[in-house]
Amino acid sequence: MGALLTPALGTVVWASIAFLVVLFVLRRFAWGPILSALNEREESIAGALNEAEKVRKEMEDLVTSNENQLKEARAERDKMLREAREMANQLVADAKKTAREAADQEVASAKEAIAIERKAAVAELKAEVGNLSLEIAERLLRAKLESNDEQKALVNRLIDESPLN
Repeated sequence: MGALLTPALGTVVWASIAFLVVLFVLRRFAWGPILSALNEREESIAGALNEAEKVRKEMEDLVTSNENQLKEARAERDKMLREAREMANQLVADAKKTAREAADQEVASAKEAIAIERKAAVAELKAEVGNLSLEIAERLLRAKLESNDEQKALVNRLIDESPLN
């Protein structure tokens, strides 16, 4: 049983030579291309990771830029809405003021027209009353002054009442 575990010296030598030959062949023809392929793969992975990091950074910058633009757009929108409200309020106030001024002017014109019409009516009424008074006085005088004695008495009385005396 002990001889089964002990290798023969020739087998060890030939196995070592075969191992060295295989090692040399592998090193010469396989390890170089395998290592260069692994290095290329490692470099491509590192490049991809760097590119991914660069893209992630650009995306963060874009997100930040978009958020800033969104804030600016919201601020601009709020400003425009505020200006629009102020403009609408100003237009309403101007329209109310213009309407109030027009109404006041119409009222003043109507009052002036009423005053003119009233003065005209009063003047016409006075003229009419004057004409009626003259007619009545004329009729009374004619009726009363049919005789000469009555005419003389009236003339004397008017002379006595006159402020020239």
